[in-house]
Amino acid sequence: MISIACDICKKKLDEVITDRTFFYYANRSICEPCKDNLEYSIKPTVRNKEPFSMEWYEKMVRDSLDKAVQKGRI
Repeated sequence: MISIACDICKKKLDEVITDRTFFYYANRSICEPCKDNLEYSIKPTVRNKEPFSMEWYEKMVRDSLDKAVQKGRI
């Protein structure tokens, strides 16, 4: 059995199903609730970005994840 801990909330995930209960973003392991919170928090910024670029989006996700890991929440 594989056990992984979320890098943000530190919750231990015992039954890991990749891309369903566990996600790997920008060298971070995150659980599904933290992923949902991340997407919810960046959605307003992404919708208002003109013109959109993937480099900008990936940098914003990495920066948001780094801040979340430091705070322990999104």
